[in-house]
Amino acid sequence: MKITVAHSPDSDDAFMHYGLASGKVPTEGLEFGHLLADIETLNRAAFEGKYEVSAVSFHAYAHLTDKYILLPHGSSMGDDYGPIVVARKDGPSSLKGVTVAIPGTLTTAFLGLRIYDPSVQTVVMPFDEIQEAVRDGRVEAGLLIHEGQLTYQDDGLKKIVDLGEWWAERTGGLPLPLGGNVIRRDLGPQVIEKVSRLLHDSIAYALNHRQEALDYALQFGRGLDRAKADKFVGMYVNELTLEYGDRGRKAVQLLFDEAWDKRLIPKKLHIEYSA
Repeated sequence: MKITVAHSPDSDDAFMHYGLASGKVPTEGLEFGHLLADIETLNRAAFEGKYEVSAVSFHAYAHLTDKYILLPHGSSMGDDYGPIVVARKDGPSSLKGVTVAIPGTLTTAFLGLRIYDPSVQTVVMPFDEIQEAVRDGRVEAGLLIHEGQLTYQDDGLKKIVDLGEWWAERTGGLPLPLGGNVIRRDLGPQVIEKVSRLLHDSIAYALNHRQEALDYALQFGRGLDRAKADKFVGMYVNELTLEYGDRGRKAVQLLFDEAWDKRLIPKKLHIEYSA
């Protein structure tokens, strides 16, 4: 049986899937294929149930609970850090009257921004073009995800708000859930349990063989040097990735509760996890 695992072409996702992608984790008769695409493309594909396993934004998952169930591992959470709204140093210092370039309307970065300021004006742009567009003055401000959170100052940009810092202050120190790995419900409980265990083992292998996995992940670092790639991977692949735990699950539920209170998602959700 072939299982396609769809994830973003980023160093953190590459790192967590290294164990399976490299063959270091035995697949117990399953064949795993890896499909790489940006997160907004993956979000859209998940609406069609295209891949057996996929990384998705939590914002998108609010629309996908009928097709997919959250795996109990594989999350990316910003623990007192997260997506950052930036501007040029001579640009705005608040969001009042400002149009912000965002990396997609299904990203959790956008959902967090809407919770932070429901009236914010936005324009959609590919995530890897936003930083340059702000730098060049084509947009007033931009919402940065991925490695832009570490490199924006190199382009002479300043922070307006770090949504992860804001969320931690708002929630008494909870992490900001950004993305998770989901598995299609129609695979059935036995296959879901097996795939889940192997994916967990892949994350554990990478964390236990950090330098080896980091060597692999550097291929996907989009210009990050080893030190910054190591920092970025550590930000988004850690103990919360291996297991949500009570703290992570509480953060996920609170994010959806807040989003529903502001009617930013289609229904009230009680989040469940696979085996």
